[in-house]
Amino acid sequence: MSMTATLGPHLPYLRRYARALTGSQTSGDAYVRASLEALLEGNAELAKDVPPRIALYKLFHVLWSSSGKYEPAAQSSKGGVEARLQSLLPTNREALLLTAVEGFTVPEVAMILDWSESEVEQAIGAALKSIDRDLESRVLIIEDETIIALDIENLVAEMGHKVTGIATTRDDAIRMAKEQRPDIILTDIQLADGSSGIDAAVAILKDFDIPVIFITAYPERLLTGERPEPTYLITKPFSRDTVRATLGQALFFHRSMAPA
Repeated sequence: MSMTATLGPHLPYLRRYARALTGSQTSGDAYVRASLEALLEGNAELAKDVPPRIALYKLFHVLWSSSGKYEPAAQSSKGGVEARLQSLLPTNREALLLTAVEGFTVPEVAMILDWSESEVEQAIGAALKSIDRDLESRVLIIEDETIIALDIENLVAEMGHKVTGIATTRDDAIRMAKEQRPDIILTDIQLADGSSGIDAAVAILKDFDIPVIFITAYPERLLTGERPEPTYLITKPFSRDTVRATLGQALFFHRSMAPA
């Protein structure tokens, strides 16, 4: 089987992970591209005797670990992100995102990061404590399915966040954002009136500088790397830990880059 056929199905999800890890579509995609180029040019190789997805993420982390990790984000934020990153050990964040967002098991994360399983578990616990302690926010939910919207509302409220409102259409979302000034948005892609959560987010971001997390059953459709795309994506069906980790990561980077 060709390398494209072997790795292709996993690339959209590696892009999602890299973007969340770096806090930027541009930086995340740059790391993924560099990993693939190193592989194609013979400067790196996939680990043997492990599933292709694990081998791909492991290759990514070899580059990530050897490149200073924070250089792309630090360049764009003049050092603000780098200072905050030091307060969360990078391996804490990596281990949490790999399990909560990407769905790897603890033994698989241990293989990817070249850590012991106990070290992975400790890192996940430390990252979750940091998120729960530091990152409370006001959340606007854009979701037209009532049960899903209420589920998200309950989840974020349990984490200590405040839900400012639930919008079901693009126009409702824009109005609520102007009235309530949320810190972060959680949005579905397809809305009740046939409008798009992406269009709603684009319109809101013209007036507000806030992070947006998209929720979709088809993340691969938004992760081609060919156009401006979401930095943060949650896949339906989602778990509490996925929402918790993604919210924390998005707020972490956004507040790191905010003017003092």
